[in-house]
Amino acid sequence: MTAQLVAPADITSRRILAIDDEVANILLLRSVLEREGYTDIHCLTDPTKAMRAYIDLEPDIVLLDLMMPEVDGFELLEAFSRHDRPAEFRPVLVLTADTTLQARRRALSLGAKDFVAKPFDVIEVGLRIANLLETRVLYQRLNSS
Repeated sequence: MTAQLVAPADITSRRILAIDDEVANILLLRSVLEREGYTDIHCLTDPTKAMRAYIDLEPDIVLLDLMMPEVDGFELLEAFSRHDRPAEFRPVLVLTADTTLQARRRALSLGAKDFVAKPFDVIEVGLRIANLLETRVLYQRLNSS
C-alpha cells in the first residue's frame, strides 16, 4: 500500500467555484461535490459575475461551462489567466456539451487543465476534481518550501 501525499481532508476542504448558466447543471455539480465531502462550494449561474467571484473567492479549482450567454467560458479562461500570477497553478476543469476538437484545443490552450464532455460520469468528474486539487496542494507545498 502506498502512502498518501495529501490527506483527503486537505482536498475536500478546498474552495471550489462552479460556473454554469444552467441551474440543473449547478445542482448536479453541487450534489456530486457534497456527496464527495467538499465543504467550500460556490456556484454561479450568471457568467457576468464570474470574474468578480474568481477574484473575491480565490478558488482552488474552477468548474467551468463553455457555452454561456454574454460571457462564454473561453472569455473567462482568458480573464482568469490574465489575473493569475505567472507561477500560480489554479486548475480549471471544463465541463461542456461542446465536444468538438476545436473547443477542446482552444480551452486547453487558454489554460484549462482538463476537459470533460456533458453528460458526464459523476464518479469520473469527482475523481478528476480530486486529482486536480491534489496537484494544486502539492504545487503549493513545493512553492512554499
